[in-house]
Amino acid sequence: MRPFGYLRVGSVDEAVRAAAGQPGAQFLAGGTNLVDLMKLGVESPRTLIDVGRLPLDRIEELPGGGLRIGAMVRGADLAAAPAVRDRYPALSQALLAGASGQLRNVATTGGNLLQRTRCGYFQDTAKPCNKREPGSGCPARGGAHRDLAVLGHSAHCVATQPSDMAVALAALDATVRLHGPEGERTVPAADFHRLPGDTPERDTEIRLGELLTAVDLPPPRPGARSRYRKARDRASFAFALASVAAVLAVRDGLVEHAALAFGGLAHRPWRARAAEAVLHGAPATEETFARAADAELAAAAPLRDNGFKVPLAHALAVGVLTDLAAPGRPAPRPQGPAP
Repeated sequence: MRPFGYLRVGSVDEAVRAAAGQPGAQFLAGGTNLVDLMKLGVESPRTLIDVGRLPLDRIEELPGGGLRIGAMVRGADLAAAPAVRDRYPALSQALLAGASGQLRNVATTGGNLLQRTRCGYFQDTAKPCNKREPGSGCPARGGAHRDLAVLGHSAHCVATQPSDMAVALAALDATVRLHGPEGERTVPAADFHRLPGDTPERDTEIRLGELLTAVDLPPPRPGARSRYRKARDRASFAFALASVAAVLAVRDGLVEHAALAFGGLAHRPWRARAAEAVLHGAPATEETFARAADAELAAAAPLRDNGFKVPLAHALAVGVLTDLAAPGRPAPRPQGPAP
């Protein structure tokens, strides 16, 4: 690990000013991803700006029934919050599926969203990687890519975004709040992460010097239910091979509202707009759900060893939507130990 400076700040404005005045600075909160990458030599910030003690660690009610989640809220606290478990169960389920209890006790909401989109080649500095060194190549395309992208990838990168929480936030129409040198702005959670294109080194739409301060959840839709389901190689802490977050409201046997997002398939949480278009106003049946999944996954372009992800994601989507459409069916047990 290379030498670096350290600065602890006491306010959001101080953090933003410090970042603007120190090129090569990065914000540090829980550090569960950044510190690991520093140890590997992948990240080498000149200065760490410690924002972990900023007063952004509360879950607050918003007018109309929504929630504001501070960027420093720990994953364990967020998963266990009654308002989240009762009104946004997909978010609680995603958090419980996303990491070990030890990590959830440390990792923050902001850090979860800002963890790097990555693969094994990105974390191995002895290998080329366009995310780490633009223009050096993407060995994953012809190498070990079983766990990697089947949607939205490019010749420059096939890495996947590992955040389970981000998938749930995309389906729940959450909004990310940012504070930077030019003031405050918001970005829809579904658009916060980027596809790789020609610039895979850019994971998100965050701008230089901006600090993620909160995530806003809109009020739950009347009659809507939500769920998150994840397929992985082992039951303990592991990234998704494929996952689905869904919100569904059914009235008189027809889909009144549907929101669907896939994880583990792309460089960002994949909001399934084509599937949603098929679902809206259609009969809430397994046949409709299968047609919707077909419509979305028709765009998949799997590589040599990861084609299995397409039918896996299809089965997850149909299963989750079928469960949500059956109001008498009990919710599955959370994936992971209670925080």
